[in-house]
Amino acid sequence: MPSPNPAASGYYGRHIFFCLNERKNGEDSCAMHNAQEGFDRCKAKVKEAGLSGPGKVRVNKAGCLDRCAGGPVAVVYPEAVWYTFVDADDIDEIVESHLKNGEVVERLLLPADVGR
Repeated sequence: MPSPNPAASGYYGRHIFFCLNERKNGEDSCAMHNAQEGFDRCKAKVKEAGLSGPGKVRVNKAGCLDRCAGGPVAVVYPEAVWYTFVDADDIDEIVESHLKNGEVVERLLLPADVGR
């Protein structure tokens, strides 16, 4: 019998992972591009919007996601949508459009060929 809860197959409906990696050798990394601020903003906005908790959204820290050239980066699962962002407005748009309404923010998509 199908469950009415879209997150029934997992504990959360969506995860957003923020790369917070900092390279000790001085190489470019997401931590050098305000990734922590993006993470903190997203976590606060998700909570403020009532989107956090079981069956909803989980905001997670991640180590290197190996897409440093596009940093800072975040990825939303289960859709596997990769974003880059530069400021609080970008984070707000990801929360409102994607995490709340399920609509991908096209202008912030990380191009598929961007890697390390």
